[in-house]
Amino acid sequence: MAKVVHVIGNGDTASFYKPAKGLKVTCNVPPFAVPDVWGTCIVDFKMMVAMNEGSVMPPGQWILGARPHKYMEINPSLRIKWMDRIREYYTVLPKYAGNYTNFNCGHLAVHYAANRLKGEEVHMYGFDSIFDFNLRSYTDMVLNSDRGNTNNHRLANNWRPVWLGLFEEFKDTKFVLHHKHDDIKIKKPDNIEIYISSKK
Repeated sequence: MAKVVHVIGNGDTASFYKPAKGLKVTCNVPPFAVPDVWGTCIVDFKMMVAMNEGSVMPPGQWILGARPHKYMEINPSLRIKWMDRIREYYTVLPKYAGNYTNFNCGHLAVHYAANRLKGEEVHMYGFDSIFDFNLRSYTDMVLNSDRGNTNNHRLANNWRPVWLGLFEEFKDTKFVLHHKHDDIKIKKPDNIEIYISSKK
């Protein structure tokens, strides 16, 4: 039986996730409670600042990317304060991403699922920007972000090619994208399956 990992992102279609067998990974502050989460991925300084201020607190144990790692170096007292919450630091930056700005929280979570957790079948929920001009994120409800059309267009153009690189890097992994339609906006690799879901 394939090792299954479920990555619950923060887009509108994250709600297509229903409790299932396998490891669960979430991003930032998930839009709903996900039982038995392996870890929550965090990549931004902005999220770390909000956590330090106490205005936001991601659930469970944390998988911290390069910027949170740097933030912890600058604020060493937090290492002690949060030591029981940090599962690990994951500072990988694939060449195809170019920089950490392009390698968003969803990218990191899916990369972690395929690379560190060795998921043979990775299910993805709430990754709407791969399919639509929709970069809405539940995280925007707790941390303000620029979601104007100009910035959305820029981010979509930066983020979509990273997905192609990631799917190619893990070409022996099966990625199952759960969405409301199958009109994907990137070239569909052979290791991608699209599962059309609907809200019940």
